[in-house]
Amino acid sequence: MKWITDGAFRGLAPLNVFHREREPGVGNDTERQNSHILFRKHITLDGLPEKAEMTVTADDFYRLFINGTFVNEGPAPSYHDEYGYDVLDVTRYLVPGENVIAVHTYYQGLINRVWQSGDRRHGLCLRLVCDGKTVAESDESFLCRRHSGFTATGKAGYDTQFLQRYDSRAAEVGFERPDYDDSEWEHALVNPSDDHTLIKKRERMLAFEHITPERITYRENTVTVDLGGVYVGYLTVSAKGGPGEVVHIRCGQELDADGNVRYALRAGCVYDEEWILSGGDDKLYQLDYKSFRYVSITPEDGAKLTGIGLIARHRPFTLASSLRADYADDPDIKKVFDLCVRSQRYGVQELPMDCMEREKGTYLGDGCYTSLCNYILTGSDAVLRRFVNDAFSGAKITPTLVTCLNCSLMQEIAEYPLIMIQLLLWHYRISKDIGFLRINRDRALTLIKAYGKYENDGILGDTGQWCVTEWPANYRDGYAVNNDGNKPLPEPHVVINAYYINAIRAVNEMCRLTGEPEYRDEKPLLRAFVNAFYDREKHVFRDGLTNGHVSFIGNVFPFGFGLCDDPEFTKTVLRMFAEKGVTGTSLFATFPLLTGFVRAGRYDLIKEALKDKNAWLRMIEEGATATFECWSKDGKWNTSLFHLQNTHAAVFMADTDLSVLPV
Repeated sequence: MKWITDGAFRGLAPLNVFHREREPGVGNDTERQNSHILFRKHITLDGLPEKAEMTVTADDFYRLFINGTFVNEGPAPSYHDEYGYDVLDVTRYLVPGENVIAVHTYYQGLINRVWQSGDRRHGLCLRLVCDGKTVAESDESFLCRRHSGFTATGKAGYDTQFLQRYDSRAAEVGFERPDYDDSEWEHALVNPSDDHTLIKKRERMLAFEHITPERITYRENTVTVDLGGVYVGYLTVSAKGGPGEVVHIRCGQELDADGNVRYALRAGCVYDEEWILSGGDDKLYQLDYKSFRYVSITPEDGAKLTGIGLIARHRPFTLASSLRADYADDPDIKKVFDLCVRSQRYGVQELPMDCMEREKGTYLGDGCYTSLCNYILTGSDAVLRRFVNDAFSGAKITPTLVTCLNCSLMQEIAEYPLIMIQLLLWHYRISKDIGFLRINRDRALTLIKAYGKYENDGILGDTGQWCVTEWPANYRDGYAVNNDGNKPLPEPHVVINAYYINAIRAVNEMCRLTGEPEYRDEKPLLRAFVNAFYDREKHVFRDGLTNGHVSFIGNVFPFGFGLCDDPEFTKTVLRMFAEKGVTGTSLFATFPLLTGFVRAGRYDLIKEALKDKNAWLRMIEEGATATFECWSKDGKWNTSLFHLQNTHAAVFMADTDLSVLPV
């Protein structure tokens, strides 16, 4: 199959967007960014095929129509040298006689967490096979044209997406219809400089679910829509108004005190866009998804709205787990479980996402916990397996991996790859898949050896990455080793060393399970760790080597990983928990804390944490229909109100064997 594009991209030398985080890299491709490029192809079939299969992909993104009907969108975000393609059964979309294939492709051109973009790679690659015969293939017989109906009015999040002004008067409106007049379109161009290497990545396509508003209210000339919950997807609106009339569309995840849509989201996105009407019966057409519950629609001159809805996009989800029997009669626990399940159902896209609005990407650390949760809730390890494979793809950039998967933003956080080594062991203990374990044992060995280069006398020092420790900073309990500002940490500290030793123990167990010699003796490392950070008189771990500060976080990780055999240390942590509760932690220490309770046999404390009125139940009290990024809306300066990390509570509530968790 050939890659086709238009004249602005043909023959461009791709840019290398990969580098270590603190090395210089390329910036946004301002010359070509926000390019909406359309393709059409007419084909004639003598009859209806028994089976028609289309192989399709595009860079950065495609939306496919056949004979005016939406078929699919994709591909899964990928690096160009292992770029994903989709294989679709399109038999039901074809008719005898003339058929039209129409594809909307998009090149965003931004360096962010969403796609590998900003690299000057664009194109469409497609083949249609009917009953074993190729009847269409991407080549210069395809017609091509830029969509003039999209104008960027700003950007949302961390350069995550373009806000758009959509103009229904544009000549390209309705390009997907079979009867659309494409006689003035130019022919597509084969791109001789394309360097994609294609692999099949998705075993299942995304689901697209039509959501009917729960409530619609009217105030003067503004219509306010409540979808009943926060979703990820596309607003659908139809309207009739005067030609050139402007409709203001503002989306949000909550209402303000006056009942207005809070379209300046806490997470830092301002969902304020415009739609220009043609004077006929118009339909809003949006390409990029958002995360929202509420919508305000304000026509300037009184246009009539004739339909409002949402298309929610998400990975297909079937709940295969249930609440543990000992929790079944507890209404508070059930509320938390249901919140986590709904968040997983509507939040997981190609992979588990971080913030659904601010980042819109997959983070290596968060994804370990959310992919494990997805596996336990659905009984399918497909998300987890692809997450692991995609994470290890980052080894071509740096042997200690990158934080954000399948994208052009280079970020490195030290503990995230070490969490994934634990994930590999959790997966094996549940699945017993020795083949997957064996493959990843070798990958994990290479990874942990790369960390070993930064070790001195058994203590891990500056890896050139930064360490979150716990996020945000106000949940670190004054952790004394400063890691704000995404800066490397030259001073060895207790948290990263706890992660490091736990990962080495996991690698050693993986080696034993696969009949290979252990990587190294972990006992000297454990002694060095305790000697460096443990205060034997006070039975606590210090944060760093150069001061005596003691934090809850600095002790949660050694407790959760079982790195101290002093019984008095366990008592110390339990006293800290009694004082600070589960909300003394946040995104990354909560799971180890609960795992430590499993290790200690204190299931009563797990239940206490899950029922804490200031934790998940506080989210629910504040109106959550999806898990927040923090324990409350005001818990951090830019709280996402749809963040999958906190769904990990379901791991401890589902009917699964929790003994698989301690390494």
